[in-house]
Amino acid sequence: MAQDTRNSLWSHTAAPDISATALQGDVQADVVIVGGGFTGCAAALALAQRGVKAHVLEARSIGWGASGTTGGQVIPGLKYDPDEVDAMFGPELGPRMVSAVGGVGDEVFGLIEQHGIDCDAQRKGWVQPAVSARTLEIGRRRCEQWQRRGADVAVVDRARMAQIIGSEIYRGGWEDRRAGHIQPLSYVRGLAGAAQRAGAVINVGSQAVAIKRDGAKWRVTTAGGSVLAGQVLLATNGYTDGLWPGLRRTVVPVISYQAATAPLPEALGRDILPERHAASDARRLLWYYRRDRNGRLVMGGRAPFRENLGAADEGHVRLAVDTLFPQLRDTPFEFHWFGRVAMTQDHIPHLHRLDEGVWTALGYNGRGVGMATLLGRFLADLATGTRPADIPFPVTAMRPIFGYPFTRIAARALIRYYRFRDQLEAD
Repeated sequence: MAQDTRNSLWSHTAAPDISATALQGDVQADVVIVGGGFTGCAAALALAQRGVKAHVLEARSIGWGASGTTGGQVIPGLKYDPDEVDAMFGPELGPRMVSAVGGVGDEVFGLIEQHGIDCDAQRKGWVQPAVSARTLEIGRRRCEQWQRRGADVAVVDRARMAQIIGSEIYRGGWEDRRAGHIQPLSYVRGLAGAAQRAGAVINVGSQAVAIKRDGAKWRVTTAGGSVLAGQVLLATNGYTDGLWPGLRRTVVPVISYQAATAPLPEALGRDILPERHAASDARRLLWYYRRDRNGRLVMGGRAPFRENLGAADEGHVRLAVDTLFPQLRDTPFEFHWFGRVAMTQDHIPHLHRLDEGVWTALGYNGRGVGMATLLGRFLADLATGTRPADIPFPVTAMRPIFGYPFTRIAARALIRYYRFRDQLEAD
């Protein structure tokens, strides 16, 4: 069952959608892009700005999937710390990769400024509050590594973190001033509109059902027609299906659930995130939260592995709000929604060459706003002839996860274990 976004805060407050229709007939392009989320729209914009004829095929509407349901936090970096990335990828690629992923704030907010995208962009910083002595030390070490690389980050003590969050439960943590947050559905619609103005063609309601060789090119077919192009970019992330055999087995989609209050009265909300930071705490099953432009509190966390979630499933996010902000215990949620987060086995986004002229990027592990925007541009680079070795990110072959049918069973067990460990550390 597809997720229901009708009670999403983002769909209720987004900027107007682009004007687009379904594909009808057979057309040609230089590059055909499957998927109209952050990755696909960023790639289309980068290509169109270079004069490349880009054609986007979106199965539903722009931002319908993960891009329009994410929390909207723009967080530099990966799950791994900079020193770990250097060790994993070596002295040549490692530092280039760290620099690239550390710059996603500039990537996202630069595009917003350049194209005048109205998406409640607030570059007020992001904090990772620590819930235990262990996570406090991890955060201190992480911050120090970014400081050595010149990043605008700082260790935050307990008193300052209480001031930033408006809650006394954390032990401190660290702050990344390169970061911020956006209205994600407005942002992806803004990218799509900018791509159209630059010359890209976007069709919605046009699900790609087949990709086949056609001479030296590729033909991507929908129910209404087809696009013939020399290059294909697959940008479907957590909603990857069987279009390209084996690709969906390279990521594990998990469900992220969010809820938002009504705008908080000044007397009730003045101390809650008063400087408008975004926050994702250091639990294994993290709580992530922020305020929107109207003063709502938006809270998110992991959810059961089902795609028919609703208001009755708010338990974990309700607990998070009540724990952090007891003054909101009698404040109901106005919106509830959910979406898929694509996780990879190695916790690193994947940039793959699938065949001659066929590329994909997916598996953003909860950092999709920044990473999908960045990797969308890298896909555009690859489609226009940039050598993989010149991309500051590993370009690899697709490797389906061994034992894929059992990954959700293992993930459920791991979530239960993580929840138990988080409770022990927080006690």
